[in-house]
Amino acid sequence: MLASPFDDDLALDHASLARQLELARSVSAQGVVALGVFGEADALSREEQRAVVRTVTSSYDGPVVLGMSGRTTAVVVDQARDCLDAATRTPVALMVQVNSPRADVVVDHLTAVHEATGLPVVLQDYPAVSNVRVATDALVDVARRCAPFVAAVKAESAPTPPSIAALTAAVGAPVFGGLGGVGLVDELACGAAGAMTGMSHPEGLRAALDAYDAGGFDAVAEAWAPWLPLANFEGQLQIGLALRKEILRRRGVLATGLVRPPAATLPPPLLPVLDAHLARLPLPDKEIAWNSA
Repeated sequence: MLASPFDDDLALDHASLARQLELARSVSAQGVVALGVFGEADALSREEQRAVVRTVTSSYDGPVVLGMSGRTTAVVVDQARDCLDAATRTPVALMVQVNSPRADVVVDHLTAVHEATGLPVVLQDYPAVSNVRVATDALVDVARRCAPFVAAVKAESAPTPPSIAALTAAVGAPVFGGLGGVGLVDELACGAAGAMTGMSHPEGLRAALDAYDAGGFDAVAEAWAPWLPLANFEGQLQIGLALRKEILRRRGVLATGLVRPPAATLPPPLLPVLDAHLARLPLPDKEIAWNSA
């Protein structure tokens, strides 16, 4: 999940965005999501969204998913068409948020987006952002009825493990967890295909997923344990974005850790806590010599 990096004047920083793509390559990420919640898409102008799409699709050769921040069908369709017009290559899917607790409304919404763009859809259930709470059985109904074009489901309605278990048992599309990875072990045990989240250290997620593939529950529990305190720290509501961006700044990936108002900034009392978490990581948090071109 890509952040939208800003310079000291809060303008988009495309060099930092390119370094995030290099980080994704370095940890063998299976793809990236631009303009998601972590990408502060709601805080970007339409032209800035287009600029992000141009940079990501021209600089990264892996699968790209574009997040659609709107929840009204006409707005999402308009945003999707605008972003696709800016893309230098076609994204693999559009991530579209649940916009109603009613399955029929969500089905119509997803169908309209798919028909307008011809692209598969990643169905995202994230009530903490959308303020829409949909029952798991309704979400299953949506995924089934939209099966021909739903590429994946991203389940972020806590508690996520029971929802993921129900979805994976009922639908053929892969189901991903999110929420910073705090429930990663249990989500994988309940059938999740992986994690789709904006953690500042995606190599921790990579290590956990590889461990699960190799040794199942015991292996992933052991591999993820050293990273879980950081994931929990970063996943704090409201300030999680600022925390992650500051850590990425310290890693040399982002030039600044700034967020756009009215997003919450990093509380100064947490700086020593942040230092303590980084000091306990299983590998030294070495600064990477990123290509600044």
